[in-house]
Amino acid sequence: MVFKNLLKSVFAVMSVAIIISACSDSDKPLAVEQKTEETKAPNPFPFYKSIEIKPGYYFEVVSWGKGVDSIGGFLILMSDSTKKNYKSISVEREGIITDAWNMDLDNDGNPEIYIQTLVRKNVADVNVYEFGGDFSKISFPGISTMKGYKGDDKFFVKNGDLFRSIPIVQADSGKTTTLVKTLKYRLAGNSFSSSEVKPGEE
Repeated sequence: MVFKNLLKSVFAVMSVAIIISACSDSDKPLAVEQKTEETKAPNPFPFYKSIEIKPGYYFEVVSWGKGVDSIGGFLILMSDSTKKNYKSISVEREGIITDAWNMDLDNDGNPEIYIQTLVRKNVADVNVYEFGGDFSKISFPGISTMKGYKGDDKFFVKNGDLFRSIPIVQADSGKTTTLVKTLKYRLAGNSFSSSEVKPGEE
């Protein structure tokens, strides 16, 4: 009899423990697996390029503008960490920036920053800024009045010189042909000049 009562007591204690355990488990909130998706902010600048002149001395070209692609502005940022010198210039822009590079075409020790733009669908142009403690703009000669010019011109640098290839459309006796002229640019006294070079001479 005592054994039966003891068995009943043990069974009752175990039943209560199971019920309490079940209740406490059901009260626990279910763990929800949360997946976080990384969202990358869109690049706010249509064009960005960093141009290193030497370690610690570099220029950054940044284009910006909302709405029409061909209208906006651009910045040239100069950083010279060795001299703790930082300068910038902000310029209004007409055209889409397609490239930027540096040269010292006049060999005066001051870098020139060349910023190439597409001013119309197939017409290129260049903005030039020389840095000699401050930024100064150098006017670049145009070719829009050249007879037979229809666009599709291209700039290229070879052996430290600046060139521009220009397709020229010629009509003769009802036949149309396209010849490619190549101009070589020189810079002296903050003024550009150009001369035509024959094929293979550039």
